[in-house]
Amino acid sequence: MKKKLSTRSERVKSVDLHPEFPWVLSALYSGNVTISDYSSQVLSFFFSSFFKPFFLFQTTVKSFEVSSAPVRTARFIARKQWLICGCDDLQIRVFNYNTMEKVKAFDAHTDYIRCLMIHPTQSYILSSSDDTTIKIWDWDNNFSLVKSLEDHVHYVMQLALHPRDLNTFASCSLDKSIKVWNLASGTKANFTLTGHLFGVNCVNYYKGDKPYLISGGDDRLVKIWDYQTKQCLHT
Repeated sequence: MKKKLSTRSERVKSVDLHPEFPWVLSALYSGNVTISDYSSQVLSFFFSSFFKPFFLFQTTVKSFEVSSAPVRTARFIARKQWLICGCDDLQIRVFNYNTMEKVKAFDAHTDYIRCLMIHPTQSYILSSSDDTTIKIWDWDNNFSLVKSLEDHVHYVMQLALHPRDLNTFASCSLDKSIKVWNLASGTKANFTLTGHLFGVNCVNYYKGDKPYLISGGDDRLVKIWDYQTKQCLHT
């Protein structure tokens, strides 16, 4: 471990790295988000629970009071100099991280917002929620709703964009499934992968040259899938 970032909070719900600056964005259960500089050499002195002194690298660049409700997910939109937050009060909020001014706040879902994903080339924000839906928003059109995707039957925990096909993304849910979608298609998934015994909490694409999806579930299993053959290769 090179550095440890610390802030006083009940829980850290998500983190995101800025693509250009040495910043890490933390979404906090307290309702705040913080931007910390992980390149800083500033040291703070603490005592552990065993009364042994230790040092933490800690420099808070900015802190935003977002909501009285927990912030479960936050992401940078670097090309707009924004950060975006999804909160338990069912709103998505957007801030300019330079001026700290609020750009937009709007009601997005009817239950907790679990995940936000920023499209790297289009002006799209994708959000997933405990209301079982995935929604696509267009910030170039005043954050209007492009479409609502409704194929899961339980909380949608995470989204992952295909690293080479930017029209394709995957989602995972506590309904035990992973679904693969196309931005240009309708409101149903292209196909579904099943095999976990309990809810699926995380999913991501393999960044190499293999057609792999990796998932992790409440059954304490990690599975590697071939999304071309739609088969589970390893558990």
